Amino acid sequence: MTAEAASAPTAGPDAPPPGPPPDRGPRAHGGTAYLRYAAGKAAGAVVSLLAVLVTGFFLFRLIPGDPVKFMTGGRPVSAQQLAAYRREFGLDLPMWQQFTDYCGKALTGDLGTSYQFRAPVIDKITEALPNTLLLTGTAFVLYSALGIVLGTRSAWRHGSIGDRLNTGLALTLYSVPSFWLGLLLIIVFAVGAGPVPGLFPTGGMESGGEEGLAHAVDVAHHLVLPVLTLIAVQYGETLLVTRSALLDEMGSDYLTTARAKGLRDDLVRRRHAVPNALLPTVTLIFVNLGRTVAGVILVETVFSWPGLGGLFYQALSVPDLPLVQGLFFVFAAAVIVMNTLADLLYPLLDPRVGR
Repeated sequence: MTAEAASAPTAGPDAPPPGPPPDRGPRAHGGTAYLRYAAGKAAGAVVSLLAVLVTGFFLFRLIPGDPVKFMTGGRPVSAQQLAAYRREFGLDLPMWQQFTDYCGKALTGDLGTSYQFRAPVIDKITEALPNTLLLTGTAFVLYSALGIVLGTRSAWRHGSIGDRLNTGLALTLYSVPSFWLGLLLIIVFAVGAGPVPGLFPTGGMESGGEEGLAHAVDVAHHLVLPVLTLIAVQYGETLLVTRSALLDEMGSDYLTTARAKGLRDDLVRRRHAVPNALLPTVTLIFVNLGRTVAGVILVETVFSWPGLGGLFYQALSVPDLPLVQGLFFVFAAAVIVMNTLADLLYPLLDPRVGR
């Protein structure tokens, strides 16, 4: 027997099987594997963005309406004037040439010029974006926190009266159309109904004429009803996803072991069950974060909020093709980017992802 064979450990019944260790995800083999994983996700995101670019160009050309006639304001104009308008905005070019020009400019960051505002599309988007982020960002933080907290409590006390009430209310509000709920809140709390006086503005972002702290209070006053609408409609989704994921974890052996060691029930939930159940909720949070950039078109329209959603609705009525296409691309890009970031974060939260 050689020295090497003599020094080798003897295989016993508890010895691991021969062969390479199992693959435990992109982190298992160091940074290189994770970089390959990230590169694949980034490539998929780029392909998705290109598909959105192509889809947006052809999709909105199916909308009925002539933007050139809108630009004339209904005034009687000659055929020469109509031809001049079409030539100015490139509408006289063949469709394939319009498409190649649009894609070429979009890849350089030029989303065209708005028909109705006669301004670069990117400038109009930049102007309206902060208003949308203020509205939907505020609502996003509140309904995400509310959904996670209530979803966790409902799952941990599943079957209780509180769980049934929380789940029933979440399902009801989640199924309510946002525009209908917004109109109802305007009727009750803005116009006033019965003994309830009108407490909030019916729409807009500010009353005007205010500065400093008074202006901030005025904007917050206008925020209440649209934010309340978004919270009521959206928090139920987070609650239901969190509750379902935590219920799946509650039967796991490691929770039984933690309880057997004498850990308090609240500690078991907070330190062990909830962190392991949050992966589906992280997905939802990132998707909703992408939607935050897109805003909520119907809610912004109902409350006359000067954000991207209201701008999109206004552009559709023309149709203002460059503005509609630009907004559609920004909306889709926000969701794609947030989904990609969630995919890149998964292996850091759970090594099993990406096996």
